[in-house]
Amino acid sequence: MLIKLTRYGLVSQVPFPSLGCLMQGYLSEIDIRSILQLIELGQRTGELYLESYGSGSNQPLGQPFDGALTTSAPPSWLVFLANGQLVYAGATDNKLDRLRDHLHRYGIDQSLPDPSTTAAIAAFNSLEYGTLWALLEKHLITPDQGRTILGHMVHETLFDLLSLHHGAFVFQLSSALSPQLMTHTISDLMAGITQQIQTWHQLHPHLQSPDQCPVLLDPDAFRASVSSQVYQRMVTWMDGKTSIRRIARYLNRDLLSVARSLVPAIQQGQISLIYSPTEASSAPSTQRPGPDRLPRIVCVDDSATVRQAVERVLDGQGYEATSIGNPLKALGLLFQLQPNLILCDITMPELDGYELCAMLRHSSAFRQTPIVMLTGKDGFLDRVKARMVGATDYLTKPFGPDELLALVEKYVGPGDLNRPCPDMLLAEAIEDEFDIDFSQASLPR
Repeated sequence: MLIKLTRYGLVSQVPFPSLGCLMQGYLSEIDIRSILQLIELGQRTGELYLESYGSGSNQPLGQPFDGALTTSAPPSWLVFLANGQLVYAGATDNKLDRLRDHLHRYGIDQSLPDPSTTAAIAAFNSLEYGTLWALLEKHLITPDQGRTILGHMVHETLFDLLSLHHGAFVFQLSSALSPQLMTHTISDLMAGITQQIQTWHQLHPHLQSPDQCPVLLDPDAFRASVSSQVYQRMVTWMDGKTSIRRIARYLNRDLLSVARSLVPAIQQGQISLIYSPTEASSAPSTQRPGPDRLPRIVCVDDSATVRQAVERVLDGQGYEATSIGNPLKALGLLFQLQPNLILCDITMPELDGYELCAMLRHSSAFRQTPIVMLTGKDGFLDRVKARMVGATDYLTKPFGPDELLALVEKYVGPGDLNRPCPDMLLAEAIEDEFDIDFSQASLPR
């Protein structure tokens, strides 16, 4: 049973058995603090998915293509809860930058295990949480260090979420995230973080965002105003590339205390704050093919029209595109093809896209392969479940050629218009065995 809530109480009950949801709604109707309080009071166990979008509408981003080119998904987060306690919270972007920053202070930020070779990571929906456990299993960090890092991650995520006012959410009942390193009492967390957010707002206009980066304008004056220890520790990070948030991670301090310590230097003109250009480390995780191989994309969709359109567009731009209509046969064939990117429809007979994605993610061969789900018009609930089974991104039908190409280039780079002709003998052999459509001659041009 799906319960839709507003801040005024119960609105409607709509059956939605496929997701096992308990609540869904928009943050204009009920705030995140109230959502978490309801979960705590009900001692619920499950996953809370939140997605941010612009303030102009209650309609989430990613709806049918209207001519505007969108190349990135809106920010989204997952919060894992067990019996009303918070276990872990983080973004769904599958990046390890935050964990690497926390490891920096222990001098092991270069020791992150390879996700494709670590069995512990595959057991979790979150790459970050799974990697943290892998570090513990390999004895690269101690349990106390792990709890310290996890505590900072939870606080940082809740700071962002409790500041969020435009978005949508779904809470899905599920088994508890296991194993658990520690749990947090929601009411205690929210009381402290709410106070921090209120204090943060008092720092305006000197500070506007945790993502601002300090730039040292007057080194001599700054050196005279702080201790030599603080100067030596801070000066290397005031390069216009290191955000206040990252400095807090490096120092093992909360964001607010670091921000407040910068205000006097900002007021006196010793430091300026800028937004750093996107760094290479923040680019989406990709599997770029080697120089001797074309970017290979496989589209799994039971619609012949979609398959032909995808092949036609990608083939015309120098990619090696293959389409598969039967998801059960696709499961075996994907291991042979080893694509750099998988496009996967959600609604298919015998095996839906969610199940196929989940199965692939449990194999080390596809733990890092970008998997993009092709969602329908009512994309929000589709995206919720897609994130929960490990999908990298989504593309809403109907989509245009430009949108498809932008997404493919985002994950595997540009195609090669001067590519050699494909090996048709191999294609024919696979076509005979798996009954898939490789024939470029049959596609409309």
